Amino acid sequence: MDIEAIVDFSKPGIAPEHYRPSPEKIFKGDPQQTVYNHYNSPCGQFNAGVWEGEVGQWRVNYTEHEYCEIVQGVSVLRDEAGGAKTLRAGDRFVIPAGFKGTWEVLEACRKIYVVFEAKPQ
Repeated sequence: MDIEAIVDFSKPGIAPEHYRPSPEKIFKGDPQQTVYNHYNSPCGQFNAGVWEGEVGQWRVNYTEHEYCEIVQGVSVLRDEAGGAKTLRAGDRFVIPAGFKGTWEVLEACRKIYVVFEAKPQ
């Protein structure tokens, strides 16, 4: 493998994927989202890229482990018991598989993500 295999997030040309959570998962707002997925591993279990989200709140149920780095905006992550963590530019964290709760974008948000999805056993 040579240097050309290195994935550079600053390279243009990644097609954006636009979507919204399913209507039954949305609590407020119109949380439009965009993903620029820069890398998918050959096994399909690992990917990385950039996510952008508009103001709104929706239910989340993580089956994957996700490392995040907020680079713009403000969000609040809440667990099912009501515990909350405010996430701002510069924050770095991991959401373990099995986390359930809500994600709320207060100010348009942009994050770098790295996701690992374990194979079902």
